[in-house]
Amino acid sequence: MINEIVNLLGDKSDYLLKFDNPKINKEMIHVPGSDFVDRIFINSDRNNRVLSNLQRIYGTGRLANTGYMSILPVDQGIEHSGGASFAKNPMYFDSENIVKLAIEGGCNAVASTYGVLGSVARKYAHQIPFIVKINHNQLLTLPNEFDQVMFGTIDQAYNMGAVAVGATIYFGSDNSNRQIIEVAEAFAYAHELGMATVLWCYLRNSEFKQDKDYHTAADLTGQANHLGVTIQADIIKQKLPTNNGGFEALNMGNSSYGKFDKRIYTELSSDHPIDLTRYQVANCYMGRFGLINSGGASGSNDFQDAVETAVINKRAGGTGLISGRKAFQRPMDEGVKLLNTIQDVYLCDDVTVA
Repeated sequence: MINEIVNLLGDKSDYLLKFDNPKINKEMIHVPGSDFVDRIFINSDRNNRVLSNLQRIYGTGRLANTGYMSILPVDQGIEHSGGASFAKNPMYFDSENIVKLAIEGGCNAVASTYGVLGSVARKYAHQIPFIVKINHNQLLTLPNEFDQVMFGTIDQAYNMGAVAVGATIYFGSDNSNRQIIEVAEAFAYAHELGMATVLWCYLRNSEFKQDKDYHTAADLTGQANHLGVTIQADIIKQKLPTNNGGFEALNMGNSSYGKFDKRIYTELSSDHPIDLTRYQVANCYMGRFGLINSGGASGSNDFQDAVETAVINKRAGGTGLISGRKAFQRPMDEGVKLLNTIQDVYLCDDVTVA
């Protein structure tokens, strides 16, 4: 298994697999493991039904009871439009094929819309954990607006047999305050009913594009994660960090933005991707709540890119990967293979936490 991972990483193999000097020592973080729910969540205020549903997610698929998770997310039919998402592979206009891909791919859960999951709930809700995405950015306004609006109720998700609900907040956007309030209230009710919560902690503000695009800066995404766990998300979804220094850049000249400490960049992180990602983990209460990184768009090197992201996430102390377009924008057998390749990173004992 390690040989295939090394081959896919190519000339990045040593850089990623031999990194052993993170700024935040692994003894400081809560590393994923088979006992994660018992070891970490048992001390929280989550009720027994939430714990049971979290354990069901952790206990499903090829990564069952490892402390890691592989989730198939397919909400792009709304977020990116159905045509843009499924033109490469029109079979996924049929909602059942989305769930089939997650099952055949050995995923811990499938995350999708009320419509997708509700359309096949009686057939599949007992076969694989459902995560219902409760809000979306619809793209038919002209010009496009970037806002997340609620698409249904927590009761709907509960009644279709979902084990968890998911939501997105565009932190930094003009509507972020309203989104925080809406999602916090929805998550509180979901917990009351016994469902777990997953938060897409994305950044959205044109000012975050300066000399480089700081939407994926470790310091800004880390703070988004910190806000996410504050409103009691059980699992945080975040883009893999590609740079750092967002707070610093936004405080240049006469600008004043947020609060930061230069030790973020010197003592808590470096420019190595595993260090950048560990800073994201640190902002999830040192890993008490799992960080899953997104797989990103489909491209020409999907298998290599997916393995690289999985290695960075695992070695940083993350909990897994949530990869959609790389899997469903190809024939199902290839999509299954890609998901299994990601999972192999987490099953490989030779890929360790740095």
